[in-house]
Amino acid sequence: MGEQPVVIEARGAIEVVSLNRPDRLNAMNEPLIQALLDYFTGLAARPEVRVVILRAEGRAFCAGLDLTGWPFDPEAGRIHQSWRTQRMIAAVMQAMRKCPQPVIACAQGPACGGGFSLLLASDVRYGAPDLRMNAAYIKIGLGGCDMGASYFLPRLVGSSVASEYLLTGRFMTAEKAQACGLMSEIVPQEDLLPKALALAEEMLLTSPMGLRLTKDALNLNIDAASMEHAFAIEDRQQILLGHTADANEARLAFLEKRAPSYGDR
Repeated sequence: MGEQPVVIEARGAIEVVSLNRPDRLNAMNEPLIQALLDYFTGLAARPEVRVVILRAEGRAFCAGLDLTGWPFDPEAGRIHQSWRTQRMIAAVMQAMRKCPQPVIACAQGPACGGGFSLLLASDVRYGAPDLRMNAAYIKIGLGGCDMGASYFLPRLVGSSVASEYLLTGRFMTAEKAQACGLMSEIVPQEDLLPKALALAEEMLLTSPMGLRLTKDALNLNIDAASMEHAFAIEDRQQILLGHTADANEARLAFLEKRAPSYGDR
């Protein structure tokens, strides 16, 4: 896999993004974070990529922040440098949510701190039996709410479970994650990528704009001010999509008993 901190493999309309620092348990250093930030912010201009799979090499998904992996500038001041690191990592999670492509995460072993947040920022999560996740920050004298955990986790598992883990920093097992709806399925580590690829291929059977706008509606409506707001988003999207060439192609394909051939039109 070479020396690149992040390796990207194209499989047609699917891209597999692999954290590639297995000797450091894929801990977040500056090159890794910069590579993820560049990749996810660039996806908005790459509609030919329809689904992203996020995974990691080695026995860990991501052990969190690599404290030795960020250059120190004695003239910049500690607060300035800490703020830069904080914002760079947080921007990755935000870019993952804003990119139009669904992100399928597959994880094994430890997923700590920022690694946990990478999973929370994904759209679908598969985990190996040995997956263990925690918001590690509170264990090192900081608050338990960091890297989007206080936003994502309560919305995914409810406030009680989220509070239990954010207020203690305790590890959540794969079994617990599946039981509370955070994990879609637990599969052996060697089957994680095939499982994610199978789901991605199923997503590719949908129209390109329909897939993008479904993620968009899910993002908007999780914070909808009311039921009426949620219905309004859905109504507008369906009318818009119903007048696309791909919607007409889907109708013809149904009548002709064949698979549709979408053109993102």
